[in-house]
Amino acid sequence: AFLFFRLCKNGVRWLTMKEFNSDFKKVVCYNIRRYRKESGMSVMQVSEIIGVTPEYFKRIESLNDPRKNCSLTLLYKLSILFNKKLDDFFLEDGMENKKTKRTTVGTK
Repeated sequence: AFLFFRLCKNGVRWLTMKEFNSDFKKVVCYNIRRYRKESGMSVMQVSEIIGVTPEYFKRIESLNDPRKNCSLTLLYKLSILFNKKLDDFFLEDGMENKKTKRTTVGTK
């Protein structure tokens, strides 16, 4: 079953479940932290602006915290704050040992 697709040079290519990066949460968390650092903002500043506690935001940024959960609403706020597109948070540029450059959930 093809449930996911990847944007490629030649358009869209459907991915099998085997090819899908199940660690997409880690990719999103990595990019949240990366974009925050690029902006020069502290955890305290970002958490205050988006309306969450610093502790909660630290968990979202953590690659190893299994309790992390970033809602679409929160990701949208972060995209506005960091001036990024939503799909930028799914880019794996800069992460080591990853084979998929961009993974987007879709249906066929």
